Amino acid sequence: MGKVALVGKITHVPSMYLSELDGPRKGTRQDAIDGHIEIARRCREAGVDTIVVFDTHWLVNASYHLNCAPHFEGTYTSNELPHFISNLPFSIPGNPELGQLLAKVANEHGVETLAHHATTLGPEYGTLVPMRYMNADQHFKAISVSALCTVHYLNDSARLGWAMRRAVEDHYDGTVAFLASGSLSHRFAQNGLAPEFAFKVWSPFLETLDHRVVQMWENGEWADFCGMLPEYAAKGHGEGFMHDTAMMLGVLGWSEYDGKAEVITPYFGASGTGQINAVFPVTPVTGKAIPKEQASAADGFSLVSSRL
Repeated sequence: MGKVALVGKITHVPSMYLSELDGPRKGTRQDAIDGHIEIARRCREAGVDTIVVFDTHWLVNASYHLNCAPHFEGTYTSNELPHFISNLPFSIPGNPELGQLLAKVANEHGVETLAHHATTLGPEYGTLVPMRYMNADQHFKAISVSALCTVHYLNDSARLGWAMRRAVEDHYDGTVAFLASGSLSHRFAQNGLAPEFAFKVWSPFLETLDHRVVQMWENGEWADFCGMLPEYAAKGHGEGFMHDTAMMLGVLGWSEYDGKAEVITPYFGASGTGQINAVFPVTPVTGKAIPKEQASAADGFSLVSSRL
């Protein structure tokens, strides 16, 4: 049936947008922008029709959610950093059919997921920034997945990713890329020090930890990394509690995965946080290492959809 052609971990730092504008930051994130352009080139080469973004700026407090409207269009200003992203125009084709399929199969895997295809909800900048550089001509359709999950289990996020791969490979007539849009360490510079840390990581500990993680990815040390992910997410200040990374690894097969990362944009510091653009070859896996569903196994669990 369908194909998962590309999986990546990408940056979405708002300073990429500042890098376009006249002023002292102009051109300073061109390496990150070029990384997005290269990933998009590979997607085109592979025949990708839809990019699914695990967005660590979409906060949700119950269940998993997909924004799969037919089309996204508007003007966006960040509520977090309105002096970085202000009045950013966007127009992105959606894929409601695939979004509903992804949710259906995720639910069949025991991970409660809701697809929102008839909605006025707009994407967050974890989706908008990469789509700006990867999809300026609207070549790709896009689906945004909530990945700032406040009360969720990393095991369920991994299982969600695996279910989405199964949905594509078993039921979809097309080619899909999955992108985990979030940083490594995500400790912003203390208020008042942001300019000083514009191109730096907040602490030597976090920077060293991030470099070791990238090394693990390049070496293919997946069993060790999956085992340490919960602690890394906590002690490394992982963005979105690193649910995007768990989802990405679920797509790849979790600790069974045997591929190695290819770094497209080398690790860099931004406002205290650690950032990267990297891609991961999609290899055959059985799914035997995918974690069991966790939330839906709890005593007293019932579907949110049954209570609405």
